[in-house]
Amino acid sequence: MRCVQINLQPHFGGGEVYTASLCRALSQLGVPTRLLVHPQANFWDRLGLPADTERITVADPAGLPHHLPTGPLWLLSHGPLPAVLHAALPRRLRTAIAHMPVQGRNPAAFAGHDRIYAVSGWVRDGLMAAGLPVWDDPLYGVADVGPRTGSDGAQSIRRTSRYDWDRRKGRDRLLGAIEPLAEMLRPHPAFERRPGLTLGVVSRLTPIKQFPLLFAQLAPILARRPRVNLEVFGSGGYASVRDLDRALAVLPGRQVRFWGQQRDVGVIYGELDYLLSGLPEKEALGLNIIEAQACGTPVIAVNAPPFTETVLNGETGFLYRDPRRDAGADFARLIDELLAGRARPRPELRQAHLARFSFDAFVERLRPIVADAVAYASRE
Repeated sequence: MRCVQINLQPHFGGGEVYTASLCRALSQLGVPTRLLVHPQANFWDRLGLPADTERITVADPAGLPHHLPTGPLWLLSHGPLPAVLHAALPRRLRTAIAHMPVQGRNPAAFAGHDRIYAVSGWVRDGLMAAGLPVWDDPLYGVADVGPRTGSDGAQSIRRTSRYDWDRRKGRDRLLGAIEPLAEMLRPHPAFERRPGLTLGVVSRLTPIKQFPLLFAQLAPILARRPRVNLEVFGSGGYASVRDLDRALAVLPGRQVRFWGQQRDVGVIYGELDYLLSGLPEKEALGLNIIEAQACGTPVIAVNAPPFTETVLNGETGFLYRDPRRDAGADFARLIDELLAGRARPRPELRQAHLARFSFDAFVERLRPIVADAVAYASRE
């Protein structure tokens, strides 16, 4: 039995960390992977892929079938399978990992799959409601907080570009060519904690996080509380960064700082008092949430799935009412309590909770999936 995984994302994010963890877990279960990737994805060498993962770049999705080995085969796509791989070929199990909820989206993209594996109960519930062949148990994920630099040891935190240019867009290609020259003239200071309460965003600045919409509610509240610092670690496209800037414009410049994408996330979490999540409904899981807790950093998140699956309220973080429903009143109450000295949760004490997101637990959730894939191929 061989697994062919398809991840054609050109940009690095949580889905790519997830793919690497999946390759390692399958390797432990005796299943080698052939990983088909985008030619512009230059980050795979930094993610610790196991020796039995064969990586192949595919420039044109139409050529994907040419990279499929013969014999029993498990096709496993990150996101819906590309249309070119939907042909009813014998002894090929067509599956996908749903990294995004289908609630609010068209679930037809997952039609024609034999199995779909959801990364959370929130994602699973949406797939079930759409009548799709979803696996019963969520896969969740692994709190992988090791350095992603290709070297050992912690890296210092220095400001980098906050843009992740989309080379498919003419504007981004132009700005992406100019920006390195501008970056040469800008300072790149090292991170130092400031006095006060430190909240951190550690995430790609993508539309699914809805940070501009979130901070349209929260930024005025933070602006009235100058002892709160907001540190933003992550990069995004031009529009995402522009919209976030507009939402944060009410904050004094000293209260918010941008650091760009960083490779050693474990060091970042250790510098924060709390990780601040985005809005929930477009989020599938939130690897940053389980990573932060694994590092002993509590989380502040909206009280809604999928965050209710990954945060123990009062024990590994705090959940607050959706600020779109109460204009941020519950968030403001929580921040005032923290500034007044409310005890900080200690996620490291909740070992049973953290164990759900360990590599060993991930392997065990995969074990029946692998057995099912082998049984399926043998019937074909």
